[in-house]
Amino acid sequence: MKQASENTSAANPESSIKGILAWLALAHGRTGAEDADQLYRQLLLLRDTPVPCPQRLKLLDLLYGQAQRITKAELPRLNEISLPISRKLRHRVRTLLDILETLTQDYFNTLAELFDPRGESSSRLPHTSLRRAMHAIAWQVRIAHMIASPTPIGLWQQLHAAYRTARRLGLEELPGPNNGPTIRRIYTSILLAAIAQPVSFSAEELEFISDYIDKCTPDVALLDTPPRETRGIFWIDPDKDFPAHALIRRIPSPDAEVLYFSCDALAEQALQHRMELLKGIPADFIGLPKFAGTHTGPGVLLRLNQLWGHPAKRRFPRRRQSYRANLSSGLDNLWQLMKTPGSKVDQSEWMVTNESPEGYALMHMSGHTDDIRVGDIVALQTTDERADASQIWHICIIRWAISENPEHIELGLQLLAPKATSVELASPLELDAGKVHALILPATPPLRTSQSLIVPPGLIRENTKRIVVLVDDENLSVRELQATRLYEQTGSIEIFSVSPDGSK
Repeated sequence: MKQASENTSAANPESSIKGILAWLALAHGRTGAEDADQLYRQLLLLRDTPVPCPQRLKLLDLLYGQAQRITKAELPRLNEISLPISRKLRHRVRTLLDILETLTQDYFNTLAELFDPRGESSSRLPHTSLRRAMHAIAWQVRIAHMIASPTPIGLWQQLHAAYRTARRLGLEELPGPNNGPTIRRIYTSILLAAIAQPVSFSAEELEFISDYIDKCTPDVALLDTPPRETRGIFWIDPDKDFPAHALIRRIPSPDAEVLYFSCDALAEQALQHRMELLKGIPADFIGLPKFAGTHTGPGVLLRLNQLWGHPAKRRFPRRRQSYRANLSSGLDNLWQLMKTPGSKVDQSEWMVTNESPEGYALMHMSGHTDDIRVGDIVALQTTDERADASQIWHICIIRWAISENPEHIELGLQLLAPKATSVELASPLELDAGKVHALILPATPPLRTSQSLIVPPGLIRENTKRIVVLVDDENLSVRELQATRLYEQTGSIEIFSVSPDGSK
């Protein structure tokens, strides 16, 4: 079928061009993403139509504008997805990625035509094609991160090639239209998002990180030698299909021509922004995206500070495993499970593929995963332990999620504690008023020398005194605690170190 289309396009290029222009006229003014399939067909038609380079570029730019419209309409829909994403959504995403991949390759192809001495001369500057190819790559990376899917093979090499071409031509510092970002800025922004461990954030958090990088971070210098007296050093090998490596984790090959960059300044700025938010300064007052002012925002900034400025080596080796386990997610489910072992709460079955003293990697086997969210609290019970009368449930937090297809999802869990106690939080003045479910984790030296309290986000703050905790362990008891430090903050839960309240 495609062969017939190619023959028709080659035989009658004028008819193909008229067809593309007619579609563009109909698409003008549209705001949705429902015609993505039509746009993809127009791009394939243009690719198969023999036209001079200047005319091809004009049509490609017009189609790029429609791709931009469709991408911006589709991205917000990915903020509230559950993993793995549905077949219908995956088809929509696949079509959009095909559009962006085609645009990327075709803009690269026009660069070759622009520099062909036998080709027709054009007033077109190569940095425009490079910039649009890089934007198309950036969207592909962003979408892959949001659906927790691996980036397409070869995409990072394409990005490195685009920047290397711009650098060779001396175009990397040329501002974009309307004083827009330079090619170097586009390049480093994509790299910063990638080294922030995107699989460890929700889609909504990733949107915030992208906005934060674009609007709130200083420029990143790319150097031929490692910067001195810095901790957050990363390096890029343009010949490899990988974004960047932390120097503390991996040393580049001696014969590789690598570029280095430091994230220390960005990390310090993220920490400063977090401190300002915690002091009550509104996000818009300090020029931050609206999401920064939510309960989750400061926690994301703290994690960016660690990921950019304090990359660390893995402390423990992973051991390959192959045993089944049951998983229950969500604070309310865990509260019920810890209060009444054997409770009928939603559970799913997983295969543990590797483990270390810090946590587990799991592969989904059966059961619903609609409520699985990065950053949520979960309880894990191996099938061997399920038969044990003690009903051991390990309390973990979901650190990352990967989904390569609609039938597949993998999780990474960080182990918090071997058990938990179900409690309720009450108002100090009204013990009979509405109570909130919470969990107390035991101290786990040497990592955590005090107990921890897991609560819904936004309920209490650091250094809150007189937290009234009701413990119904055979006999109802009342305790008073104070929150000494917030050490985990996600969109689903917050975890505080707590100690007995000594106030009178």
